[in-house]
Amino acid sequence: MLKLLSWQSRLAFTAVFSLIAGFLFLPLGWMALTSIKPEAEVFVRMPTLWPNAATLQNYAQLFSRSDMLLQLKNSLITAGGGAVLTVILATYAAYSFAKFRYLGRKPLMFLMLSAQMFPFAMMLISLYPMLQWAGLLNTHLGLILAYIILALPSGTYMLYSYFINIPTEIIEAARADGAGELYILHRIVLPLAMPALVTVGLYSFMWAWNDLLFSLTLITQPELRTVGPGLLLNYIGESRNDWGGAMAASIVSSLPVVIGFAFLQRFFIQGLTAGAVKS
Repeated sequence: MLKLLSWQSRLAFTAVFSLIAGFLFLPLGWMALTSIKPEAEVFVRMPTLWPNAATLQNYAQLFSRSDMLLQLKNSLITAGGGAVLTVILATYAAYSFAKFRYLGRKPLMFLMLSAQMFPFAMMLISLYPMLQWAGLLNTHLGLILAYIILALPSGTYMLYSYFINIPTEIIEAARADGAGELYILHRIVLPLAMPALVTVGLYSFMWAWNDLLFSLTLITQPELRTVGPGLLLNYIGESRNDWGGAMAASIVSSLPVVIGFAFLQRFFIQGLTAGAVKS
């Protein structure tokens, strides 16, 4: 553990920490301040940090001029559905890789992880005609499947790192008592792996919630759009950009992720660090 004994070292640490924190949180602060500025203060040659005439007009017009509620609902359906299915599939795949021995186990795992090597745009080129052939374009199910394909490799590896550290003696003792494999997984292993499950679910949900490329390409019907394309198409245009409204909408649309992470951050950190040290 780092010990700061002298006042000079504490002062230097505080200064460096404040500098890094300011660098990280300055864009968020600027976004929040811009959301309460009137349009006349946004489009000026020399912008000011603090608004001279703060207003909540951007928030008041948020739900009246756009389909924000519908887009939030669509994002909850697609991001939540993708996160739940990713956790389920990653759980069975990771448990198989970690606790069973069969031919081709490691090559199959490496093949799954190799999907992370390719750019998402390249994967979209292959995924689009497949969804078109299956009739899943402009559907929530098609977008959910796309999110699963992208989040499953990393989610499987995170759960694998957790399952591999669960003592095999616990599983062997349950088998000796006559417990089946599904019973062992659901009643013994999964309660121990709850932090890892929350981590994978939260990671998948945040990735899908912040997605723009896939949701903008795979869904073109306005009533099915999610938050990302909705913000882009409603507030950013060729002739006029409503930055105040865009900042207000960005803050409101980020609240579900912020609230979810605030409640689940303890499990999230435990899940991320569980596989770092081998027990």
